[in-house]
Amino acid sequence: MSSIRRIGLVQQAVGDDLEKNLARAESAVREAAGRGAQLVCLQELFRTRYFPQIEDASLFDLAETVPGPTTERMSKLAADTGTVLVVPLFEKRAAGLYHNSAVVFERDGTQLAHYRKMHIPDDPMFYEKFYFAPGDTGFHAIDSSAGRIGVLICWDQWFPEAARLLALDGAELLFYPTAIGYLDGETEAENQAMRESWHTVQRGHAIANGTFVCAANRVGREGGVRFWGSSFVADPQGRVLAQASDSDEAVLVVECDLRRVETQRRGWPFLRDRRVDAYGDLLSRFRR
Repeated sequence: MSSIRRIGLVQQAVGDDLEKNLARAESAVREAAGRGAQLVCLQELFRTRYFPQIEDASLFDLAETVPGPTTERMSKLAADTGTVLVVPLFEKRAAGLYHNSAVVFERDGTQLAHYRKMHIPDDPMFYEKFYFAPGDTGFHAIDSSAGRIGVLICWDQWFPEAARLLALDGAELLFYPTAIGYLDGETEAENQAMRESWHTVQRGHAIANGTFVCAANRVGREGGVRFWGSSFVADPQGRVLAQASDSDEAVLVVECDLRRVETQRRGWPFLRDRRVDAYGDLLSRFRR
């Protein structure tokens, strides 16, 4: 089998019509598959607008069970297009218990994995702790026909431990479905600095772990946030292979040669040189 994997990332603006959002995402997946994508990743909470900008208990009605209507449609879409799909959604696990989740489907439509976002933010315009319980699925790589992959969600991307654990579990490609953007009230310089930080930390994960990193972000204005898009794929040396704009919708399809994982790790053998005997304090909240 060829070492080349064609990865699709969908970057879209989202409206209030849930059915239209879902249909547009399906169309984008079909476009990516038509351009040769073997795996397609949708953006965080792709079916809805980014509702955690406010705290409103009525918005829990947006959640779905897994399996449920959206996962059933996405399972069929995976089979119809012959692609592996990463499908992020607002999950209702039980009465009063909700998660920010992602489900992975194989190219025949079977469910491969179900990840629940582990790190939950509570920042201005990102009041996720009101809606989402922290995940309990851990960090586990997933064997798929497109490679061994790891799936994390948005705020997870700021934590090197999560990326490292997936790399240690054999992940070759890390996926970060995301919802992040420029905030009203911040200076242009501060907003640009935040975007660069977001970009840089993920490229750092690619370098430190010798993996591909693939981030799919939404775009467009919603309330007090202008989501900055900029979805991208970085190779194991942190080089950006492709990146979308910060203002327009896009369907990226990017070739990733998995041989780069081996060659990069031979040249920069960080996993070999880790001092696993000396890192026990990482299990502490703080050393002092």
